[in-house]
Amino acid sequence: MAEITTGALRRTLNLARPDDVYNAIVDAHRGLDDEQCRAFDARLILLLANHVGDEAVLREALRAARETMEET
Repeated sequence: MAEITTGALRRTLNLARPDDVYNAIVDAHRGLDDEQCRAFDARLILLLANHVGDEAVLREALRAARETMEET
């Protein structure tokens, strides 16, 4: 699969087992109410943002995520 380059954000699949990752995310939310889910998501986002550590990549990801929200 060719790399899509529009900036620093990798947009092609980069997970060996994406279904397993998706299921782990769903499982991590199990038993949480809506407020707890939002708090969990915020914590996870901040942990991953810190891990990425590149402000330009994070800003690009924020824009891309927002654009997909506006398309729906």
